[in-house]
Amino acid sequence: MSGNGHGYGEQAGEAAPELAQEVAHTTAPSVPAAFGLFSSDTKKNEDLKQMLESSKDSAKLDAMKRIVGMIAKGKNASELFPAVVKNVASKNIEIKKLVYVYLMRYAEEQQDLALLSISTFQRALKDPNQLIRASALRVLSSIRVPIIVPIMMLAIKEASSDLSPYVRKNAAHAIQKLYSLDPEQKEMLIEVIEKLLKDRSTLVAGSVVMAFEEVCPDRIDLIHKNYRKLCNLLVDVEEWGQVVIIHMLTRYARTQFVSPWKTDDDIVEEYNENNFYESDEEQKEKDQNVKKTYTMDPDHRLLLRNTKPLLQSRNAAVVMAVAQLYWHLAPKSEAGIVSKSLVRLLRSNREVQYIVLQNIATMSIQRKGMFEPYLKSFYVRSTDPTMIKTLKLEILTNLANEANISTLLREFQTYVKSQDKQFAAATIQAIGRCATNITEVTDTCLNGLVCLLSNRDETVVAESVVVIKKLLQTQPAHHGEIIKHMAKLLDNITVPVARASILWLIGEYCERVPKIAPDVLRKTAKSFTNEDDLVKLQILSLGAKLYLTNSKQTKLLTQYVLNLGKYDQSYDIRDRTRFIRQLIVPNEKSGALSKYAKKIFLAQKPAPLLESPFKDRDHFQLGTLSHTLNSRATGYLELSDWPDVAPDPAVRNVEVAESAKEWTAILGKTKKEKPTEKFYSESEEEEDESASTSATESESGSESEKEDKEEGSSDESSESSSSSEESSDSESDSKESIAKKASGAVKESNAEEVKRKAKGISKNGNTSSSSDTVSSSSEESSSDSKSVSDSRSDSDSGKSRSATSSKKEEKTAQDRKTPSKQDVFLLDLDDFHPVTTPVAVPTAAVLSPSLTADLEGLSLSGSSVIDVTTQVFVPKKTHEMLHRMTGKGLSAYYHFSRQPDMFGDHMVSVQVTVTNTTDQKIENIHIGETKLPLGMRIHEFNPIECLEPGGSATVSMGIDFCDSTQTASFQLCTKDDHFNVNIQPPVGELLLPVTMSEKDFKKEQGMLTGMNETSATIAVAPQNSTSLVIIEKVVKAANLGVVPSGQDNIHRFAAKTVHSGSLMLVTVELKESSTAQLIINTEKTVIGSVLLRELKPVLSQG
Repeated sequence: MSGNGHGYGEQAGEAAPELAQEVAHTTAPSVPAAFGLFSSDTKKNEDLKQMLESSKDSAKLDAMKRIVGMIAKGKNASELFPAVVKNVASKNIEIKKLVYVYLMRYAEEQQDLALLSISTFQRALKDPNQLIRASALRVLSSIRVPIIVPIMMLAIKEASSDLSPYVRKNAAHAIQKLYSLDPEQKEMLIEVIEKLLKDRSTLVAGSVVMAFEEVCPDRIDLIHKNYRKLCNLLVDVEEWGQVVIIHMLTRYARTQFVSPWKTDDDIVEEYNENNFYESDEEQKEKDQNVKKTYTMDPDHRLLLRNTKPLLQSRNAAVVMAVAQLYWHLAPKSEAGIVSKSLVRLLRSNREVQYIVLQNIATMSIQRKGMFEPYLKSFYVRSTDPTMIKTLKLEILTNLANEANISTLLREFQTYVKSQDKQFAAATIQAIGRCATNITEVTDTCLNGLVCLLSNRDETVVAESVVVIKKLLQTQPAHHGEIIKHMAKLLDNITVPVARASILWLIGEYCERVPKIAPDVLRKTAKSFTNEDDLVKLQILSLGAKLYLTNSKQTKLLTQYVLNLGKYDQSYDIRDRTRFIRQLIVPNEKSGALSKYAKKIFLAQKPAPLLESPFKDRDHFQLGTLSHTLNSRATGYLELSDWPDVAPDPAVRNVEVAESAKEWTAILGKTKKEKPTEKFYSESEEEEDESASTSATESESGSESEKEDKEEGSSDESSESSSSSEESSDSESDSKESIAKKASGAVKESNAEEVKRKAKGISKNGNTSSSSDTVSSSSEESSSDSKSVSDSRSDSDSGKSRSATSSKKEEKTAQDRKTPSKQDVFLLDLDDFHPVTTPVAVPTAAVLSPSLTADLEGLSLSGSSVIDVTTQVFVPKKTHEMLHRMTGKGLSAYYHFSRQPDMFGDHMVSVQVTVTNTTDQKIENIHIGETKLPLGMRIHEFNPIECLEPGGSATVSMGIDFCDSTQTASFQLCTKDDHFNVNIQPPVGELLLPVTMSEKDFKKEQGMLTGMNETSATIAVAPQNSTSLVIIEKVVKAANLGVVPSGQDNIHRFAAKTVHSGSLMLVTVELKESSTAQLIINTEKTVIGSVLLRELKPVLSQG
């Protein structure tokens, strides 16, 4: 809507100067030159009116361009309304567009005149041009007169069924305007909203959700059927539409899914407390209880997965919306991915920074770990405005811990010297908070604050006094000297709050400074009449406390102060004086309280809590106006608590459209006609069928779990990556990925299993290997605790297809028993990690006829056969992990064994050798706390119970490096100590060697060109130019498989990455004059470039 408006304005803006020159030439003779600058606007407007009444369309168009240009510049053109509105029925399409732009701006102000043209607007609603239809609806909804509500309602209903998504979008905008004009139309408008919510256009989605939020935000039943569609369309919706949809889906998810933050500690504790005399049945019940761990609803996962790519949006509001969604909906372990994107927004303008920092301040209170790696991003710059400085200071204080406090205190020392007094005072408060939160630095902070008491700046001194007073309350017994020092400062400090704080401290701890306290009272009694009210109240309190503890010295002085207070101008002082006199000076009128005067005045006071001002903001939804203001704003919708039991997820299931059922039936027929056709068919028709089937399935599909775990870094993930893009991969890619899995699974499963499973295949003639592959991969994916099944819309479509095809052909008994859940896993092969470990598959895992039909079209015979092979070379090189001096006699070395890891298919096998160089045995060597980047995992080695003096032991561990050379940091612990150690893999160890034919190599290489190819020309040392030496050097540097080559001067190597299974193709082509070209083709461009950098010196060195 707004986009077109801007377009018209821009055109008008460009045309305006030329038109102005033309008009200047025509009007110049009638206006004296001297008065040209002072000619009134009325004269110009008269000229425009004449042009609008002209019979020539060109004059009218010029006039309208100038008028729209005036509006764009902010000038008032309302007096031209009567002249413009006459042209609303113009035949010229360009004039009509500009007239509607004008009317949209002024229809609300000139309602009576606009009403005269209402019949023209109604006719325009039937115009063949979609822009005219939309503009007419916009103008109609801008006329805020109750009498035309029925006309508006009718127009909105018709527009909601318009063929143009742009008109339907404007219908959604008009709903909000009509609702604000006449709320009684709510029920009819809800019907239109329900209809528009079913719209599959990305142009309409954002606008209709906005209308839903305005009109009926509590009607979540309208969202159920459209939930998955909105999740999948989200990436392609316009930016502001994304913000609205994300906020709505956040509220929806909080009502429909159970909390992902629940822990299973209680259940596990129950399980551990076993009784010895316990029946088997009771034990089974307990086993079942333990298995009731939290599993995320697939629809919940779908929302998180489809919003993740939007963290890379250029629009700060979208990033903020996704961040608040992850904060309120994601498991705490996954919420950390938003921190990098939020820190990126701190490069924006100060207004964006302010909002982002406010939200980070709230987040950092509850989950410090999210932003600790980005601590330096919150350091204050001298150019920052005060509001930004204060917020950054707040975040730094929240992130302070034992590890970084020394750095932060050095930073704070600089801030205290700032010329911005408000910021300097806030820094002192921050130092005080750090001192109370981290006991190790309390004394350091206190000493630093005492040093600040000698500062020239009175504001700094005053703030220091107030903070010291709060700190001393926590441990007053040790700090009598500081109290004495502060008493001496009383003569110089003039800030009332600081003077009052010092007097309170002396009064509270007067027994610790018995000589100084009476003297302070004497001095302040002299200046009592000139003091601020706050200070006077503290003088009275000091007098009362000294009267009760040291009445000999201070009785007369206290009575003098009380007499001064009795006649003070402030009634607060007078009231306090009367109260204190009756309480501490006993007489006949004194009540029973005077006995307890000492207990009342000298009672133990609780130490004040120095808390963050953002502590209580978390009850508002992040990113909202209410959160920013810290008070409930009009229209704020509360986030509901998580339900204890999730509502029925079946409400989100959508019935498959008739067209889809017919298509399934056609697939069934084609299958029936060709019963003898093999699985490995090369029929083009079947390829088309498989492509279309996969396309329809992938509409409601979502990104794989693997990608969900990858960090959304800018160099490895596309900025606009989405589920829709990933699902529309080329047909050949999808075939080859299935082929790889097929060949891998077939080779690793034994022959007996293949034969056994072949008997379970239905009559359709599919080969045993295909069913083995699909069923085994589905079983593996179901056994993987971390994998999540795809959105339920896929399962629904799967069910409908199987139901339709069952009518078309006979099924065996085994087919009928096949659970529908299996269909989900079989359909979504690409949504899971390719697990290579052989897993026993139950005989019931049989292909249903519908899946057979779907899979029959996949032509695998022409695809590459790529198998993981054994390593060509095992490097002997070891890397030091722990030096014996650092490890107190325990040393540790590690090397990469290049063996397939037994702990998991994504893990790199690492062998660790630990040696005891001491003369005493070392017990219980094990891995302790791990500090790993996001997504990285470690499979720990079994603890070494005892290592004799001089003895050594070698253990194996597995590390999933997530295809990156980032360091895996963890603690190597013994019974008495723990040591921080690191393992960093060379890029060559992140690969598994594969074998393939030269033909397959060239085919794969042809698909990995362009940005997926990196190359370099290197000078090869003469001794490295033979085939054997080149192969030896390359496989020594990287875990690559050798590919046979028909040419002597070209050497080819292939591997795949351990984590993601992406191909890595390396070519070394020897040229003349001792040079060679090194080419690497891979999807993982970062790993490819690093490998290129590592291989270059290997071949060039002698």
